[in-house]
Amino acid sequence: SRKSHLIFPQPNYADTLISQESCEKSEPLCISDDSRFPIEDTPLVPVSSNFPSFSIDSLRPALTLEILQPLVWDFLRSHQQKKKQTRLRTGIPGRTQSLASVLGFLTLRCSWTNALLATPWIAVSSASGKDLAEAKPELAMGGSCAQRRPAGRRQVLFAFLLSLFYAALCEPIRYSIPEELAQGSVVGNLAKDLGLSVLDVTARKLRVSAEQLLFHVDAESGDLLVKERIDREQICRERRRCELQLEAVVENPLNIFHIVVVVEDINDHEPQFDKKEIHLEIVESVSPGARISLDPATDPDINMNSISDYQINANPYFSLMVRVNSDGGKYPELSLEKSLDREEQQSHRLILTALDGGDPPRSATAQLEIIVRDTNDNAPVFNKDEYRISISENVPPGSSVLQVTATDQDEGVNAEINYYFRSTAQSTRHMFYLDEKTGVIKNNQSLDFEDTEKYTMEVEAKDRGGLSTRCKVIIEILDENDNKPEIIFTSLSEEILENSLPGVVIALFKTRDLDFGGNGEVRCTIGSGVPFKIYSSNNNYYKLVTDGVLDREQTQEYNITITATDRGKPPLSSSKSVTFHIKDVNDNAPVFHQAFYLVHVMENNPPGASIAQVSASDPDLGPNGLVSYSIVGSDLGPQALSSYVSVSAQSGVVFAQRAFDHEQLRSFELTVQARDQGAPSLGANASLRVLVGDRNDNAPRVLYPALGPDGSALFDTVPRAAQPGYLVTKVVAVDADSGHNAWLSYHVLQASEPGLFSLGLRTG
Repeated sequence: SRKSHLIFPQPNYADTLISQESCEKSEPLCISDDSRFPIEDTPLVPVSSNFPSFSIDSLRPALTLEILQPLVWDFLRSHQQKKKQTRLRTGIPGRTQSLASVLGFLTLRCSWTNALLATPWIAVSSASGKDLAEAKPELAMGGSCAQRRPAGRRQVLFAFLLSLFYAALCEPIRYSIPEELAQGSVVGNLAKDLGLSVLDVTARKLRVSAEQLLFHVDAESGDLLVKERIDREQICRERRRCELQLEAVVENPLNIFHIVVVVEDINDHEPQFDKKEIHLEIVESVSPGARISLDPATDPDINMNSISDYQINANPYFSLMVRVNSDGGKYPELSLEKSLDREEQQSHRLILTALDGGDPPRSATAQLEIIVRDTNDNAPVFNKDEYRISISENVPPGSSVLQVTATDQDEGVNAEINYYFRSTAQSTRHMFYLDEKTGVIKNNQSLDFEDTEKYTMEVEAKDRGGLSTRCKVIIEILDENDNKPEIIFTSLSEEILENSLPGVVIALFKTRDLDFGGNGEVRCTIGSGVPFKIYSSNNNYYKLVTDGVLDREQTQEYNITITATDRGKPPLSSSKSVTFHIKDVNDNAPVFHQAFYLVHVMENNPPGASIAQVSASDPDLGPNGLVSYSIVGSDLGPQALSSYVSVSAQSGVVFAQRAFDHEQLRSFELTVQARDQGAPSLGANASLRVLVGDRNDNAPRVLYPALGPDGSALFDTVPRAAQPGYLVTKVVAVDADSGHNAWLSYHVLQASEPGLFSLGLRTG
C-alpha cells in the first residue's frame, strides 16, 4: 500500500524506478523496525526541536555539486523550504525520533540507496570540501550498497543524510482532503512540496496525470487544485480507504513523482431502509428472549458516518439489540421481553430508527408491524452455517451459482420455507438473484474480477410461522485473462536529431493490465531492423532509447510499433504505433559533380558572356543544403582575377568580364568553392581551367627585306652569269597568331619581268 518510485534526472540512470518492496526484502532496513511505524492515519505532528535544522549554505562546503547531483540539492532545498508538519515514523504518535536513533543504523541495504550510491560518491568533511572521502562504491546498481568501514564522522553524517532522504525517496507525496470540495479548492502546494520555485512550475512544465483527471496544477502558484466534483462513494464505492493515485511530471530534466490524495468521508448521506414498512409474523408460543433479525438500514458513508445505532419506541413486549457481524456492519435484532397472546393483541406496531455516527447524526425510520400467529415451535436450520464457492468471472449471466438448503422439523405450512437476502449490499442484490422457493442463487449480470473480487451475502430461511435462521454465503470470483494490456505514453519526443548518440531517451511509457497475477504481467517488444531499443524498469515503466546511428539522408522517419503482451493462457496483446521524424543537422558538405572542369573559350569573346557553369549538390535539408559559389583562388593576380571572370553565387555560372586575347593570355586556372548555409557551414573546392582559343585576327608582318628609311624598296644584285635556281634573297615574315592562323605562304604580286624570278611558296 506504500509503493513509490522515483525517476533520477541523471542521463546515465534516467528513470530508474525504486520500489519500497525491494527495501523490505533486504535486511537490515534503512530505518530501524518498520513494525513500529504508526498507521497511515497517524495525525501530523510538528517537528521536534531535537531534530537538527540546517541550511544549504552550511552543508555546501561538505557536499560536492558534481557528486551529489541535482537530486540531492533538490531534496535539500525542499527540506529547507518546507519547515512544516511532517509524519514521523516512530513507535509513539506525536513524538519525534531522537537524532541518535536516526544515526544509529549505519549499515544500509536499500534499493534506493543503490541508485543514490551509483552516482559519484558523496564526500563529506566537517571543515571543507578539500578533505574528501576516498572511498568509492564497490557495487553497481542492483547490488548491495552497504559500506562496512570503521565508524567515523564521515559515515555518521552520510548515514544522517540518507536517513533524511529516505522519506523523500521511499514515500509518495500524500494529501488528505474531504470529499465534495468546491472546484478550485487548494489541495496543497505541489511545487513547494517538490522543492520547485514558482518560476519552475512553468519552466519545467509541472503537471499531473491520472486515469480520471480530478485535479490540476495552478501555473501561477504551483498549487494542486480540485478540478471536478469528488464524490467518495461514487469513486471508491464500498472501499474503506479511498486513495487517488496521481503522477506529477516535470521536464528539463524529465522526472515523475507519485502523489496519493486520500479522500476522507463526510456525512453527506442519510441512512435508508429498503422498505418503509416492515411486516413480521411471530407465533404466540415463542418464549421471552427469542430474537428476530431485522433488515438493517444502509448508509453509503463509512467509518463514523456509517450506521452506529438502532432504536425502537418504548413498548412492554419488545426490546432492540444491535449486533455486529464479522465485517463490522451493525444490524438490529428484536428481543421478546414478554410472552405474546394473540387473543389479547393480534399485532404490534413499532417505529424502528437507524442513526449514523455523524455530527450532527442523520437518521431514518421504518414502520414495523408484528403479526402474532399460532404456534410454530421449530425454526428452519441450514445444513451449513457458511457457504463458500469460487467461480470464474466468465460465467454467463443466468448461470446457477449455488443453492442453499434449510430444513424445518415442523409439518404442513409451518415447514414451508422461503429464502431471502438479508444484510446484503444493494449492489450484490443487483448482481445475484435468489429463488425464494428453491434457494438457488444465480448471477443477473456478467461478473468482473477487476471490479469486485468477492461477494458476501446473508441468506435467511424463514418458515410460514415466522421463524427464521441465517447463513453466510461467500462467492469468490476467479480471474481470467480477459483484459488486454494497455500502453500509456507519459512523454514522447516526435523529432530526433540525426546526430543523436545511442542511448538517448526519446519516449517514456507504462503498461497496465487489469488482470491479476500472471495474467497481468506484461512484456513489451518492438520490431527488428530499427535503431531503437526498449528498456524495462519497475512498476511496468519502460523507456525507448536510440540504439544505432541515425541518418536523415537515408531514412527521414521511423514508424515504430510497440507491442505489449501479457503472460496469460492464451496471452493477450495490444499494440500502439508512433512516428519519429529525424531532424536534419549539417553533416554533409556540398559535392561538385566534377572535381576538374576544362573550358575552351575563343578569344575576342563578348564581355559578360557565360563561359562555363559549375554545379554542386548537398543532401542536407533547408539552409543546410542551400549551396552558394565563389572563386577562392587563381593563377592570375587578385586584381587581374576580378577583371577577367566572375561566378554567380546562386547558379554557379562563370562569366567573362572582358574579351580575352590569345596572344596575351592563352590559359588560366581558377579554384571555385561551393559552401552551404549551415551553422557551421561546410564547403568543397573544384578546379576550373580556361583555355583561350586563337582567332586569325593578326596579319603577317615582313621582317626582311625591310623598306628603306624613306619607304623605298631595297635593291639586290644578281651576277650576270647566275644560273637558274640561284638564291637571290630570302623573304622573312611572322604572324602573331598561332596554329593554322600562323602558317604563311609567299607570293609575287607584281614584277617587271615575271619570268625571271620565282618565290618559294612556303620558305620565302
